[in-house]
Amino acid sequence: MSEFPVPDTDERLSEATGVFVDHRELLFGLVYNILGSVADTEDVLQETWLSWTARGRGRDLDGIDNPRAYLVRIAVNHALGRRAAINRSRETYVGPWLPEPLVADDDADDPALRTESVSLAMLVVLESLTPLERAVFVLGEVFGYAHTEIAELIDRTPAAVRQLAHRARAHVHARRPRYQAHPRVRREATERFVQAALGGDIAALMEILSPDVTVWSDGGGKRRGTALRPVRGRDKAVRLIGSLGARGAVHGLELRYRRVNGDEAMVLFQGDEPYAVMVMDLTPEGDRVSGVYIVSNPDKLTHVHKEEA
Repeated sequence: MSEFPVPDTDERLSEATGVFVDHRELLFGLVYNILGSVADTEDVLQETWLSWTARGRGRDLDGIDNPRAYLVRIAVNHALGRRAAINRSRETYVGPWLPEPLVADDDADDPALRTESVSLAMLVVLESLTPLERAVFVLGEVFGYAHTEIAELIDRTPAAVRQLAHRARAHVHARRPRYQAHPRVRREATERFVQAALGGDIAALMEILSPDVTVWSDGGGKRRGTALRPVRGRDKAVRLIGSLGARGAVHGLELRYRRVNGDEAMVLFQGDEPYAVMVMDLTPEGDRVSGVYIVSNPDKLTHVHKEEA
């Protein structure tokens, strides 16, 4: 018989639970930025929890020197496995596919406010990376992991990770040069755009939209009036946005400003139900809208809740 007391199953599970909860926000941010889907992220966290608690039930957790690294490794590898299923579902998706927006409630304790935020526009760019490139980019560029640490997490050599990181950075920076508009500038541009769009002010829309603006509207085939492919150019964008504004007036949609993936944006509600999330991307100068991302697929808005005005 062992001379040391062995923790019972309940004690092990309680210890494992506490460690997992301490790291849950980190894991959520990592996985969400790799997948671009809140629902899939929650599924991956559940899988991570099951893998972790299986370890906790089987033996004492003292044998794990770095629980944070152990949990991140499990979560990232589950996320990479989930990417394959997401990519298959994209093949039959109706219309443009946009990431599921991370909408912060008006609550200081909302986890979305504390999650490392990658803008919706950046997530669209990340969709063009391979799963491994995206995981390396998120771990290194967003969360600050060193190449040697990433190598251990994804079972690759540091040299292979450096190559993946170089390709990912080059691709991302070619499509999205580094700049960040001041939050006040973003809010003002968003308000100007919203007033022009919902007010049907064509002249104001033409002024605020850049000539090469692109509008992505993701309804998943479940909302009428969404375009089946990205709409490029100011004239076409004005027609599409004008029609959206007209429908908003007809259906009595209510507007709320929220932070979406860390940026000022707007959420439209029909009654108490979310109707669409609209995010604007600005030119480097911050004076015009270069991209509009409209997510109206109801399946991607189930976690969006209406707060009292």
